[in-house]
Amino acid sequence: MSALFDTLIRNATVVDGTGAARYRADIGILGDRIARIGDLSADRGHNEIDLGGRVAAPGFIDAHTHDDRALLSAPEMTPKVSQGVTTVIGGNCGISLAPMPRPIPQPVTPPLNLLDDSGEWFRFSSFAQYLNALRERPAAVNCAMLVGHTTLRVSTMDDLSQPATPGEVAAMRALLDEALAAGAIGVSTGLFYEPAFAAPAQEVIEVCRPLKQYQGLYCTHMRNEATQVVDALEETFLIGRELGVPVVISHHKVLERSNFGRSVETLALIEKRMGEQPVCLDCYPYTAGSTVLSVSRLAGADRVLVSWSKALPQFAGRDLDQIAAELGVSEAEAVERLSPAGAIYFKMDEGDVKRILKFGPTMIGSDGLPQDASPHPRLWGTFPRVLGHYGRLLGLFSLEMAVHKMTGLTAQNFGLKDRGVLREGAYADLTLFDADKVDAAATYESPTAPARGIHMVLVNGVVVWREGEATGARPGRVLTHSE
Repeated sequence: MSALFDTLIRNATVVDGTGAARYRADIGILGDRIARIGDLSADRGHNEIDLGGRVAAPGFIDAHTHDDRALLSAPEMTPKVSQGVTTVIGGNCGISLAPMPRPIPQPVTPPLNLLDDSGEWFRFSSFAQYLNALRERPAAVNCAMLVGHTTLRVSTMDDLSQPATPGEVAAMRALLDEALAAGAIGVSTGLFYEPAFAAPAQEVIEVCRPLKQYQGLYCTHMRNEATQVVDALEETFLIGRELGVPVVISHHKVLERSNFGRSVETLALIEKRMGEQPVCLDCYPYTAGSTVLSVSRLAGADRVLVSWSKALPQFAGRDLDQIAAELGVSEAEAVERLSPAGAIYFKMDEGDVKRILKFGPTMIGSDGLPQDASPHPRLWGTFPRVLGHYGRLLGLFSLEMAVHKMTGLTAQNFGLKDRGVLREGAYADLTLFDADKVDAAATYESPTAPARGIHMVLVNGVVVWREGEATGARPGRVLTHSE
């Protein structure tokens, strides 16, 4: 007797997210789950898709995002679904929209202004309120959210230039405990940024004590990714050991020419520590980063592109040296005139990027900034660039390994149950694409171009992207360790 599925995908090349070899099969979906995988030629579907041999993979999981506000303000999530992303991890680098139990200081403290420069969206006094807002107005993608340590500092401390007092530590720990109980999957730090410079490792440890009880993760934009990168790694490992929780090294890289090639050293250390404690890492496939524009960050950059400016918005997308020349001032003075602003800094070596990408345990995260007027192309292009440029064209890894790095590996590390794999009983998050064509179209000059080769994207069994267009469906869910 033939079965009737809600959606039946025929003639798929299945790359299942585990790293196993691809195979040909049909996929039957009922509701939000994959019901059958195999020869379904005798079966039917209300909605039938003939892939003609194109790839069916688990929906990509973006291990590192700043989509906290975009999930609410731009819930169609076009930069993500257009490149095959079905789940995002938000609240990274120490910055999250919640909790903010008191009015946020004005102007908004950088780097919190990367999420919202107006302060309007820092309206959630508790993390539960924020997650409830995400549930009440679902986005097109699933999300799992971290609590930002810098957000905790801003919401409880009057002097960010000092270590937290015992009372402030207790206040932050109470806010974190509430957030984890509400469904946050962990905490992130941005010890690299000014509002957290003064926080010693012991402050982080004491604030994060509730993590183990809730099986949460510790994710970090480390204190240093340049000359002191090894010291910063050791601090990260120490915090994880003291707390007894897994650590995630965010967007791992080595910055500035004097450190080019040191990924050999850092990856060897990471691999050694992985044998001693739970350690994860992610990276993005570009040689430039993107963050707050400041004079202190200009050193060591081969090029600086302004990504947004509140004071002089007409200069978004322009090179800083050209802006300075046009204004007739030094680059430092141009920064002052543009600020508050964001920038893209070219500070990495392609050899290091390839080595970190190729490292087996490395997950893929975009680190895109959706509020930027002229964003880094990683916001729209990260996942297809890994598949196309680094996988198919450069042969850095197989298609199966590339997909694993952005699906099964990430779901396992972040504790996302029944996500990141194509198997019977798993959630029907799927990305259907042409392995011979998939690649990023976004560039630094044209940063918001949708990817090439992404045929269709489903989230919880619902089509959210089809043949170059968003469908408008918003079936995304808030994911926690229990969901």
